[in-house]
Amino acid sequence: MAALASWLDARAHGGAWLVRLEDVDAPRCVPGAGEAILAQLAACGLEPDEPVEWQSRRGALYEAALQQLVARGWAYPCACTRQAIEAAWAVRGVRRQRHAVLPYPGTCRPERGGLRGRAPRAWRLHVGRVIAELGLPVPLAWHDRRLGPQAQDVEAEVGDFVLKRADGLWAYQLAVVVDDAAQGISDVVRGEDLADNTPRQIVLQRALGLPTPRHLHTPLVRGANGEKLSKQNGAQPLDLRDPLAALAAAAAVLGLPPPSGGLHEALQGWVKPWRLRWSQPGARDAGSPSLQSGS
Repeated sequence: MAALASWLDARAHGGAWLVRLEDVDAPRCVPGAGEAILAQLAACGLEPDEPVEWQSRRGALYEAALQQLVARGWAYPCACTRQAIEAAWAVRGVRRQRHAVLPYPGTCRPERGGLRGRAPRAWRLHVGRVIAELGLPVPLAWHDRRLGPQAQDVEAEVGDFVLKRADGLWAYQLAVVVDDAAQGISDVVRGEDLADNTPRQIVLQRALGLPTPRHLHTPLVRGANGEKLSKQNGAQPLDLRDPLAALAAAAAVLGLPPPSGGLHEALQGWVKPWRLRWSQPGARDAGSPSLQSGS
């Protein structure tokens, strides 16, 4: 879904379509999965315009960004486990709801005593300090090309989020912010389940002095129970014997007409209706915006 949407958005605006494999969570990555995804995209006629980037190979860039934040006093080590965070909130009478994530209560913030002799587990962004020192608005407002105006009080609703995990792996938020800037991404097109990550990424972009791309969060393909179809809940992989049928199903969810002709004709035929629906006069450079599709 996001791959087709971002490809069409790039083609509709004379941009380059970039694909990035977001494989920083190594324990959850199945060997060969990245190559399989690229093969599926190719079978659907979706070929990236530049070499594919793999986040697992870009750790040095993420480390440099972390050290930049540490030098400003905007990142700190944290010793808390998930259970400790839940216990800290339980004392205040707050219990974690199913599928919910509690905001970090700031237990290991330097001004609260820091680690207090405990071994560090992770690194967190000091959200409150970044917001205060940069004068960022609260709540932080941003605009999504499909969802419209959005806002979030990042400190209250999320807290000091993780930059580097206890297992030594890089957190998604830091990795995508660094990579978006390094790749010159002007527009991010991805599923709406990732929309609530955007405010955290904007705070990080401000802290690192990086630009913020425009965002378009697409609708999700959902099962009969209303949940997003994914590998985790048993969704079947694309049937590469009929890639046009798979694209047509995605196009229908995106509000595009049924395909006409073969695979190539269908893709080209969807560019104009996409442009008519999602173009923003005056909002784009006439040059070559880049779009990103992660997986």
